[in-house]
Amino acid sequence: MFRRPTRLALIGALTAVALALSACTGSAEPTPTSVGKPDPDASLSVGLVLEPTNLDIRHTSGAALEQILFDNIYEGLVTRTQDNKIEKRLASDYEVSADGLTYTFTLNDGVTFHDGTALTSADVVSSYKTVQTDESVQGHADFAGVASITATDPKTVQIVLTAPNQNFLFALTGRAGLVFKTGDTTDLKTAENGTGPFTLGSWSKGASITFERSDTYWGDKAGVKQVVFHYIPDFTAGVNAAMDGTLDVLTAVDPNLVDQLKETGDFTVTTGRTTDKGTLAFNNAKAPLNDQKVREALRLAIDHDALVEAVGAGQTMYGPIPELDPGYEDLSKLVPYDPAKAKKLLEEAGQKDLTLTLTIPTFYGTTVPQVLISDFAKVGVTLKVNRVEFPAWLEDVYTNHDYELSFVLHVEPRDFGNWANPDYYFGYDNKQVQELYAEAMAEIDPDKSAALLSQAAKIVSEDDAADWLYNGATLTALLPIVKGFPKDSINSRIDLLGVTRAKD
Repeated sequence: MFRRPTRLALIGALTAVALALSACTGSAEPTPTSVGKPDPDASLSVGLVLEPTNLDIRHTSGAALEQILFDNIYEGLVTRTQDNKIEKRLASDYEVSADGLTYTFTLNDGVTFHDGTALTSADVVSSYKTVQTDESVQGHADFAGVASITATDPKTVQIVLTAPNQNFLFALTGRAGLVFKTGDTTDLKTAENGTGPFTLGSWSKGASITFERSDTYWGDKAGVKQVVFHYIPDFTAGVNAAMDGTLDVLTAVDPNLVDQLKETGDFTVTTGRTTDKGTLAFNNAKAPLNDQKVREALRLAIDHDALVEAVGAGQTMYGPIPELDPGYEDLSKLVPYDPAKAKKLLEEAGQKDLTLTLTIPTFYGTTVPQVLISDFAKVGVTLKVNRVEFPAWLEDVYTNHDYELSFVLHVEPRDFGNWANPDYYFGYDNKQVQELYAEAMAEIDPDKSAALLSQAAKIVSEDDAADWLYNGATLTALLPIVKGFPKDSINSRIDLLGVTRAKD
């Protein structure tokens, strides 16, 4: 839904994209590099920001869990690549019926859980029926349209929907699709019993989590023997840990600190794409934001290029669908930076000396509010900033819709459905958009579905239902001895199967 970073400059690096560097049977054999051959006994140290509160990915929300557990500890029938493409994982093959209702999955041979128990179709059925029937399980809503889940033989699972759902297979790449052992009594808060290429070694709460390579993994073995995730919430401390040799990889690099790492000559810094949407929400159901002229004026008043530069990473975004999601279209021509036109529209709307309040969680810092205050002042709009703790934001803005303007990072991929929901906190109610979204979900052909989403997204932007300030990026610094580390979408999952580290 949205992310809780401790600082705006992080942009998309702290918490719900996806990636799987390997094919369903694992990664290719490591190849020598100019800095030395990959060391199969290496320990890889990775700096992260947000530490999980517990490890129960079935019942605990938050991308901190997804970031390290997806594909490494737990697997689903399918997963997704860094650019959000669906690919097979536990399933060696799958078929979708011509009417889009029946999904048939064939399991890979030789898959076992970490306790040595062989995976069968019965485990998949029990896992998915739990998701379907237990509202407390993460991903429950994704199975709302499932009619039946059956094991036709020990290696085959069949899922039948009540109606076609273009997003169903994608949903299986998330929490709803993870597979657990039938009747397992493992305490998932502190332990695990997945099928992935790594097992849980140890957890030093407040400091680090260690994964160990599973030498009984059903696919190609991981390229490193051990991975240590160091949790360093302070960005300066993270950079210092990288520079003093504690870390091989530092994720979520603060853009303001990047030069310190580059100047050492020891690190490569990559910029990764995400589906994070820095959203300036308008309360479409509340005056004066229920007037499209006012909403359009606010959008025209914002210098998006300058805002992205101030934030330090990311790219401009003028519509509700990011580049990595189906239906993306460049909509920049709809709202060019035009303060003069913004002033004119405000006059036409009868809004002179307009004052608005921006409600924003405290952890987003001051960069975005400062830019908005300055830009809005140039067109005669006074912006007051109401900084609140996140629980208060959830209560006031998200639940009670008691706000004028708000800002959060909406991070989930394929979440356009929020704009087709008039009860969502945006207060946006457009029947044509709702119909187009329903058609897109029911459309079996993915290209036709994406075209319908694109059409709907353009309407949402033309209605000025919100302003999408930027599409977030994530910065990662790594030593040249590390190869195969993912670049995109690592704020939501880091598939480490194909990562290697050479000797120092």
